[in-house]
Amino acid sequence: MKKKDIILAILLVIIWGVNFTVIKIGLDGFPSMLLVAFRYILTAFPAIFFIKPPKIELKLLIIYGLSVGVGQFACLFYAMEIGLPASLSSILLQLQAFISPILAYIILKEKLNKKQITGFVIAALGLFFIAKASSSTKITQIPFSSLLLVVLAATFWAYGNILTKIATNKATAKGEKLDIISLVVWSALIPPIPIMGVALLIDTPQTILMAVSNLDFVSIFSAMFLAYAANLFGYGVWSNLVSKYPLGKVAPLTLLVPITGLITARIVLFEELSKLQWLGAFTIFLGLIVNNVDFKEIKSLFIKQFNKQNKAI
Repeated sequence: MKKKDIILAILLVIIWGVNFTVIKIGLDGFPSMLLVAFRYILTAFPAIFFIKPPKIELKLLIIYGLSVGVGQFACLFYAMEIGLPASLSSILLQLQAFISPILAYIILKEKLNKKQITGFVIAALGLFFIAKASSSTKITQIPFSSLLLVVLAATFWAYGNILTKIATNKATAKGEKLDIISLVVWSALIPPIPIMGVALLIDTPQTILMAVSNLDFVSIFSAMFLAYAANLFGYGVWSNLVSKYPLGKVAPLTLLVPITGLITARIVLFEELSKLQWLGAFTIFLGLIVNNVDFKEIKSLFIKQFNKQNKAI
C-alpha cells in the first residue's frame, strides 16, 4: 500500500473501533432508537443533494436500508443500551464475518471452505464462553437478551453484505459499477421512520420528546461522529481501499477494529471483563484470524523473502 493509504487505513481502523465507545457514551441518558434515527438523518442530509442515487433497484435499496439501518443498528444500539459493554460489542458484531459466508451458501449458492467452517466453530465456542460467564460473573452482568440482539445485529449486517453482493453483480452485468458511498447515503433515507416506530414501542412519546428537547453536546457529537466519521468517511475509505488493492490484503484490516474497540472501551469507559469473558472475546478473535488470514499466502511471502535474503548473501 502507498503511505497515504496506509495512514487512511489506520485512521479507519481507529474510527471504527472508537465507534463502539461513542455509541455507549451517546446512549448515556439518550434513547437508543433516537440515536439510530439521528445517525441516519445526518448521514442522508445534506449528502443526498451532492451525491447521485446508486445504480440499484429501488426494492433492493429499501431492503438494504431496512436490513442494515433498522435490523443491524436497532439491535446493536438497544443491546448496548440494556447492558452490553462496548468492548464486547466490537468483538461480537464481527460474527458477521462467519454468518456472511453461511448466508452466501444458502442464498447465492457459494461454497463454504474448511477455513470458514473452522473459524465459525472457534467463534461459536468463544460466544459460548461469553454467554456462560455473563450469566454468573459479578464483574460484568450482561443480560442474555443483549447477547442475542448483537448476534441478530451481526446477522442483519451479513444479510446486508449479501444484498450488496447481489446489487454489485447486477450492476456489473449491465456494465456499470455500484457506488458504495451512494448506497450508504441514499439507503439512509429508509431507516428513520421505521426506527421511530420502534422507538414508540420501547419508550413513551413523552420520553422521546423530552430527550429531543434536552439534546446536549454529547448526544449531538455522538450522532455526528456516527454519521460523518463512521458512516461516510469510514465507508468512503473502505470502498477506496477495496477498489485499489486485492481484497485479501484489505479484509484482514477489520481484525484490528475489535482491538481498538477493546482498548478504547478500557481507557475511556473503564470497562472490566471477567477472565472467562476475555477468553471468549479472544477465542472469537482467533476465529476471525482463521477466517480472514490466508496462511498459505503468508507462508509463500515468507519463503520468497527468505530466498531473496539468501541470494543477497
